[in-house]
Amino acid sequence: MSELPPVTEVLFDDSPDEPALGRDPFEESMAPDPLFERLEALEGRLVPTPRLSAVPAAPASRPRGPRRAPARRAKPALPALAEIDLPEPSGWIDRLLGDDARRVLAALNHLVEGDGPYDRFGFSPEVAKATFPFAQALYRGYFRVKSQGHSHLPTSGPVVLASNHAGLLPFDAAMTIVDVAMHTDPPRLPRAVVDRWAGSLPWVNIFYARLGQIIGTRENFAELLDDGQLVLVFPEGMEGVRKTIAQRYRLQPFRVGFVEHALRARATIVPMAVIGSDDQTPILYDLKPIARRLGLPVVPVTPTFPWLGPLGLLPYPVPYRIVYGEPLDFHERFGPEGADDARLVRYLANQVRRAVQLLLDRNR
Repeated sequence: MSELPPVTEVLFDDSPDEPALGRDPFEESMAPDPLFERLEALEGRLVPTPRLSAVPAAPASRPRGPRRAPARRAKPALPALAEIDLPEPSGWIDRLLGDDARRVLAALNHLVEGDGPYDRFGFSPEVAKATFPFAQALYRGYFRVKSQGHSHLPTSGPVVLASNHAGLLPFDAAMTIVDVAMHTDPPRLPRAVVDRWAGSLPWVNIFYARLGQIIGTRENFAELLDDGQLVLVFPEGMEGVRKTIAQRYRLQPFRVGFVEHALRARATIVPMAVIGSDDQTPILYDLKPIARRLGLPVVPVTPTFPWLGPLGLLPYPVPYRIVYGEPLDFHERFGPEGADDARLVRYLANQVRRAVQLLLDRNR
């Protein structure tokens, strides 16, 4: 991929230097994680390890200077698929899954250390196994997913997968999780960063956690990358979800926090595009005044909603195409200290946005 132009040649705005995450949802990290609160109320704890304490939000300004990348913790190594010895199928789930999916799920079992039912982020292999037949049916039969560019996905180490986002309900995230897990060896489980609003929904937040997804706070993001995980982000945030049909496949402004974290953790950023999610639930109009009154991120009017009630939110069976772009190793050029330059972080986030938009335009 062609090298980026020197940053000094780029025209930045004249906004004062401030933490690049200053306007991100991560700035709310002082507030309790709603997922942790719900899980603790129901079960007493999320994972066998103690709960992580919240970190204060970054101040409006801070001294500049080099920072060390977080020390890597020892983490379980996942086996290659060829190393998995499968027992004979037992039960209807095993028969529905097939040997390929069973090997992937068996490898992901190694994310859980010791005898606990969950890994340190709440992922449950049992819940993943029970859910996978349904996800696989959507992947193969409903959305008929085709994908390319899997060679661009690093096989190990921290990775940030940055994608466009649309469709009201997060089927684009679900299909990406299935696609990455089924096309990497050893398999990798994408950890989608979930909006804090979704994390406040009873039962839904627990379900997300059991599938390995996590609330989008600074602390959680940093912990995932420190653990060498592959993190799936949608930098458009809710603005991507509420796009109307006139804005389909036009990326909204990116939040920039994922770049700051990638630099600090020396993580590779892989741009990706999901073609199809903008067509699954076309929004004709967003009733923003009603959404604000109800405390909802969006109240859409679609060809089927609200006319068919909740069923009107179900996606149309449109074909999906997932494309992974060339990796962006910004950390190799700018180092972890680049995360302290707010203007640089904004510029690099814009480069990722351009890469995702280019993938969308080329593959529609």
